[in-house]
Amino acid sequence: MNAEKGVRYYVIKVGCCGYPVSMSKYYETFCLVELNSTFYQYPRISTVTKWRREAPEKFEFTVKANQEVSHNYRLKINLAAQAFERMKKICRVLKAHVLLIQTPASFRPNSLEDAEAFLRRMGREDLTIVWETRGPLWENDEVRKSLEETLKELDIPHVTDPLRLMPVYTDGVAYFRLHGLGASMYYYQYTDEELRWLCDLVKPFEKLSEEVYVLFNNLSMFEDATRFKFLLQYGRFPSLTGAVGLESVKTAMGTTRYPAAKNLLMKKLGWRLVEMENGKQIRISELLKDLPPKTYKNVDEILQEMKRASVIF
Repeated sequence: MNAEKGVRYYVIKVGCCGYPVSMSKYYETFCLVELNSTFYQYPRISTVTKWRREAPEKFEFTVKANQEVSHNYRLKINLAAQAFERMKKICRVLKAHVLLIQTPASFRPNSLEDAEAFLRRMGREDLTIVWETRGPLWENDEVRKSLEETLKELDIPHVTDPLRLMPVYTDGVAYFRLHGLGASMYYYQYTDEELRWLCDLVKPFEKLSEEVYVLFNNLSMFEDATRFKFLLQYGRFPSLTGAVGLESVKTAMGTTRYPAAKNLLMKKLGWRLVEMENGKQIRISELLKDLPPKTYKNVDEILQEMKRASVIF
């Protein structure tokens, strides 16, 4: 960490899983992206070359392995080898040093031997392979111990959402993916308190001289990643919406299309945060829940109902 005129600079790298905004706007804000589209289909090498050429020189790509590797062929060495080689080529063109393998919840701990054989025999060259295990079966203490032993032996960093579960092994690279804490995955916006908690969790890895990656993968990932980066640099947060109270609500809810029924607004916007005049953050769902269950013509009609119901003051 360095300090200059009260600004704190961390080596923690912050970005998003995919581009939630235009590439040009993204490059103005972040120096890192996890390329997610490679999970669904293999891009042409000419396209990958274009991505690398158009990105800033020091911009960093990490890459998510295609689903053939993790989901279709399930890390079977005799099946997934060719798909893995295709991913390595994409990484070389992008000058990416980290390749993420994310296995589904159906890939259970009894398949750990398959994963070990695959990761041991696949030539990594200068790539760092990181592995995100999914599903509650991987969270068992005994399973975590076995996973730790395997990953340590293979030097494969474990990828987790640190607000839900800490990794069993990192050493050299700590790679975190934030998926949200709501009932529905991805439909979430992090509060200031949660982002401070995240900061407290990941900062110790930086002190271990590790490369620390923090990638947001929720619907408000661009805003949340921007706020988290701001926190790391300045030790405080920017405004959520640039306004407070009813104006904050108007800004947050004015982006949707009207007319809109209350239940649709709850689904589309209920997980978003607004800021009250006392600095308190509250989810839009809390403001909408006691309003009449009807279709609203515009955001001003919603604000009038909120005033009438005194849900803000």
